Amino acid sequence: MTQTAYHGEYTVRPATPADVDGARRVMLDTFYKEFGYGYVPQWHRDTVDLQGTYLDDPRHLLLVAVHGDEVVATTGVRSGGPAHPPHPRRLAERYDKDTTAQLVRVYVRPEHRRRGLARTLVEAACDFITDTPGYERVYLHTNVDIEGAELFWRSLAKEIFDARATGEHGPGVATVHFEIPMKSLSASSA
Repeated sequence: MTQTAYHGEYTVRPATPADVDGARRVMLDTFYKEFGYGYVPQWHRDTVDLQGTYLDDPRHLLLVAVHGDEVVATTGVRSGGPAHPPHPRRLAERYDKDTTAQLVRVYVRPEHRRRGLARTLVEAACDFITDTPGYERVYLHTNVDIEGAELFWRSLAKEIFDARATGEHGPGVATVHFEIPMKSLSASSA
């Protein structure tokens, strides 16, 4: 996605360097206020260098939704699948780092939810993935304890592994791993 889209009173677009601080605030607020465990370096190191991780790599993307002058939602795309640890080795081995696009940081501030922003951001991210040569799979994982997360992802993706029983991230983190079939992405962009 290289264009700006308008979603009601929101602007959805690729992040610019001017958006980095606002996007980081959305992410950190999510880690601390929504997830309740805060910044964890081995899970969240990309948030320290959003510019280098997403803006400077042509195969990566950071999308933002802006309301007025405020970044209120984010979605990222980066190469690679889940890391082991903390995720099961068999999942990490399933996803080649060069051919897998991972959706990450799909966060919407609570007061801006239920307006279709997450779906709009994910669709734009999937358009980018489809248009980026070399990607063959779309992987993501989510904490389904966050209200609405499980239902949202089940409407778009196929469950690969439900890790709730394994406790891979410890208490209070109910992780489910998903994949969005590339076939459905190609069909939706046609």
